[in-house]
Amino acid sequence: MSIQKRRLEKGWTQEQLAEHAGLSVRTIQRIESGNPATLESLKCLAAVFETSVTRLTQEPETMNNLSQDTSLKDRQERDAIQYVQSLKGFHMHWLSYVLIMPGLYVLNIMMNPDRLWVITVALGWGSGVLLHGLTVFGFFKFFGGDWEQRQFKKRMDELNQR
Repeated sequence: MSIQKRRLEKGWTQEQLAEHAGLSVRTIQRIESGNPATLESLKCLAAVFETSVTRLTQEPETMNNLSQDTSLKDRQERDAIQYVQSLKGFHMHWLSYVLIMPGLYVLNIMMNPDRLWVITVALGWGSGVLLHGLTVFGFFKFFGGDWEQRQFKKRMDELNQR
């Protein structure tokens, strides 16, 4: 349990905790906001909360691990959602290609059978479908997450140099 939760359990304000522990209000604020506490501050707080220093120092680490696990799960969930959306986009892309190209072929034969312009359209659009599939399934990673991170870092470095 965090120091703030322990304080609130007792119904104390930061000022009251500071008074009971013999610390400044600013020290309590810093500790509650996540900054590391000195050993002396931890001893004072442990005495007030009737616990050991070890217990006070272990609990925030557990909380940190939980928040890291949660953020990892959130990131994995976002990645999964993004992948499913990309996969859906690819399926819509190839499905529209398969449904529209026969109509364009019929239109080409009816309007201008001497010149098969539909082949150019089929090759261009088919190349787009192929690249889309390669990108979604991870075979073509030129503009993937690594590239985005490099570009972001490059841009941030440029902005920091100004």
